Amino acid sequence: MRALKRYDRRGFTLVELMIVVAIIGVLAALAIFGVRRYLASAKTSEAKNTVGAISRGASAAYERESAASEILGEGTASAAPTRALCASAAAVPAAIAQVQNTKYQPRNGENQDFETGDSVSGWKCLKFSMTQPIYYMYDYNANGGYTSVAAGAPDPGAAGFEAVAQGDLDADSVLSTFSRNGSINATSRELNIATQVFIGNEFE
Repeated sequence: MRALKRYDRRGFTLVELMIVVAIIGVLAALAIFGVRRYLASAKTSEAKNTVGAISRGASAAYERESAASEILGEGTASAAPTRALCASAAAVPAAIAQVQNTKYQPRNGENQDFETGDSVSGWKCLKFSMTQPIYYMYDYNANGGYTSVAAGAPDPGAAGFEAVAQGDLDADSVLSTFSRNGSINATSRELNIATQVFIGNEFE
């Protein structure tokens, strides 16, 4: 009878405790990894959504027809309306170092950051602006000077555009690139936009 009582009061062995601690450690590591991946995905969503919005702005600007103001004489015809991409915009912020493991607050003053350009060039032509802090450097280039092609994005050619975001979330100097590019068809003069956002080194 005494032997049975002593057995009932027996505690956990060292091996059992070590197994429990190991299981808890594995679960904690998985949880930390999951949270980090979730936070990184939330940050990259900003780039994907913004690049999409910039490309839509470029497409809408191209669809706008412009015609010269003319006074026509009798029996004469006006010049044909034209369509053109917005000319390139300045990157915001100006240097990638301003978004390395940090956020950048765009300036909202006239002729600053997303408030630069005019009716035929820059962010004003695209009718695009951001006022909240951003994790990425955003750029729009038309008819050359593309930065995303070197990262593997489709080349828009001499008559096209790129809407691109670049970031360095962990400040290791390895850049992530998100872009949506478009090209003008030489025959139909229609603007063809890439089917998907190009993603290079998403979580870099």
